[in-house]
Amino acid sequence: MSEREKIKVLLIDNHPLVLEGLKAVLETFAHIMVVGTAHLARQGLELAARTRPTVVLMDINMPQLNGIDAIELFKREVPDAKILMLSMHDSREYISASVLQGAAGYVLKDVPNEEIVAAIETVAGGGTYFSSGVPEALLQRRESEDAAILPLTSREREILILLAAGQSNKEIATVLAISAFTVETHRKSIKKKLGISTTAGLTRFALERGLIAEA
Repeated sequence: MSEREKIKVLLIDNHPLVLEGLKAVLETFAHIMVVGTAHLARQGLELAARTRPTVVLMDINMPQLNGIDAIELFKREVPDAKILMLSMHDSREYISASVLQGAAGYVLKDVPNEEIVAAIETVAGGGTYFSSGVPEALLQRRESEDAAILPLTSREREILILLAAGQSNKEIATVLAISAFTVETHRKSIKKKLGISTTAGLTRFALERGLIAEA
């Protein structure tokens, strides 16, 4: 198999033992070529610009710049590379944030090596891959979430959608023919009822609920 046909993988993890272990495992597969390793996301970004990997397998918890925040940089600097997140956490928040930032997959560190290879193959081929257990984490508490939105009045739901779409209080007031003060009152009520303190959090909530489409 020529190098051109191989899946080029860049590994980023700040734990040396994990990094070396992954590299050793992946190098036993003839169709995979590890083009570089990095301990930090920005170091990995520099390597990616030179090596143009097919897949970037990246840890989430790293110093200076975490993997989730780094996704946007990789998508901008090496848009052809597929980002596959590697984590020891099956946290719904981590998974959702990774997907919203543009990751093509999410694989847990404790899965068999064959599953990591399968994840690499899948995202390299243009698909998405979620480690066993991850879909359940994404779906957990769905019923409680359904209940969470019920306390909102129809007007509050309208305002939530407009806020999540990036509208200001003044713009929402114009659209709904109410005062900006009333909009702000509703905004505070929405945040209190949903237990969300920021507009960014409201936007993510609306995206996850399918109330607005991702841009």
